[in-house]
Amino acid sequence: MDKTTENAKIKVCVGLSGGVDSSVAALLLKEQGYDVFAMFMQNWNDAETTLHGDCEWEEDRFVAEMVARKIGIPFYFIDLSKTYRKRVVDYMFSEYAKGRTPNPDVLCNREIKFDAFLAAAKNLGADMVATGHYCRKETTVDKDGNTVYRLLEGTDPGKDQSYFLCQLSQEQLSQALFPIGHLMKSEVREIARKADLMSADKKDSQGICFIGKVDLPTFLKQQLEPKEGQLIEVFDAYYSQNAQYKFLEETMASVTEGGKAQMITSYISEDKELPASAGAKLIPEKIASLSDETLMRLSRPVDYDITFQTETYRSGKHHVKKTRYKENPFGRIIGTHEGCQFYTIGQRKGLGVGGHKEPVFIIETDPVKNIVYVGEGHTHKGLSRSCLRIAPEEIHKLRPDLLPAPGSIARYDVRIRYRQPLQKAWAVMRPCGLFVIFDAAQRGITPGQFAALYLDGEIIASGPISDERNQ
Repeated sequence: MDKTTENAKIKVCVGLSGGVDSSVAALLLKEQGYDVFAMFMQNWNDAETTLHGDCEWEEDRFVAEMVARKIGIPFYFIDLSKTYRKRVVDYMFSEYAKGRTPNPDVLCNREIKFDAFLAAAKNLGADMVATGHYCRKETTVDKDGNTVYRLLEGTDPGKDQSYFLCQLSQEQLSQALFPIGHLMKSEVREIARKADLMSADKKDSQGICFIGKVDLPTFLKQQLEPKEGQLIEVFDAYYSQNAQYKFLEETMASVTEGGKAQMITSYISEDKELPASAGAKLIPEKIASLSDETLMRLSRPVDYDITFQTETYRSGKHHVKKTRYKENPFGRIIGTHEGCQFYTIGQRKGLGVGGHKEPVFIIETDPVKNIVYVGEGHTHKGLSRSCLRIAPEEIHKLRPDLLPAPGSIARYDVRIRYRQPLQKAWAVMRPCGLFVIFDAAQRGITPGQFAALYLDGEIIASGPISDERNQ
């Protein structure tokens, strides 16, 4: 039996979004002989949220239906907006309210595309679902003879979307197909043009998964009340006397060859990073010998406790009495913000801060005191951290057979945000969580974001970065 005949027995539902990637995925599956049908899912219907202010999903649905007709496959529509709001949007609001930064795209894939959508597809007789993600799936066999599914990076390094799928389970992967993961984006568009698909030259979607391009603060203000707080700039002098920063520096130096840790990351700009730096050479034996208590503290960010005293003075010819803050060598209040839940670590835009030679970045937020701390310059000490923790109950083990045993360490590549070059790190498994210690200090390690561990291009595990503030 040839492959085409074999494929004809498999019914596949393609999540057709109206974009070129899912369109070509459907076309390739049809050409490979699968029994293919398409389903378009509406996950958001609030036109007031998007920057465009119109119903983009209606245009997307029209394009998707035209593509299905051109390919010659059945087309269905499903409204999953209530499920999406409950599982993704409400989660977003909850995380932002706590001062964390969630990744809705990761949740959308885990909770919607490969759960709610998969269930709906199976109700229509599908054996598998397919998407236009730039990633690859392979199968292997473990030591017990069981089939194991591998989630691999896409071939196109500029479009790889494996990070967004880092929370999928073995069961979800077993029912998933990624038909374009081996192709470059340029090849996908060329295939679409040759097939005369309506989506061939359609621009890639931007913004939050299924919501589109939004003004995030405006979106969040739908449920989160603004609350004015202080915007405090932290000076370099603060770190010379901060006990936590001294601890971080000394501990990292103790596990680094030569005794000098790399505490500050290097990059070109906030949206164009250098390839993964070799960083310092860490000594695995010394990392393995660190106590649980030391690792817990190593994963905590610097604590900011800068107080400002006031003084009175007389101003003008009438000597009017006024109050001002005394100068503080560790920082200064430079303005106000609308609520720390609207800001994230590493953010540069939207601060309304001027009068600095270099860009100003958010280095920390304090959701309890409602304070946003900022620092000037790409090399500000507050932007970089070397260690993060994933709480034990949050560790998603896609390949548990390739994770370090409890109490041991292993070498991985790690990604803490989409499109970030893979970073070299050691992972330490302890009862209190999975600790990741990077060779090169990382910029913007943010609570709530997902850290994904890779081994030879395959995702092994992932989990949200634990919030260690005020611990």
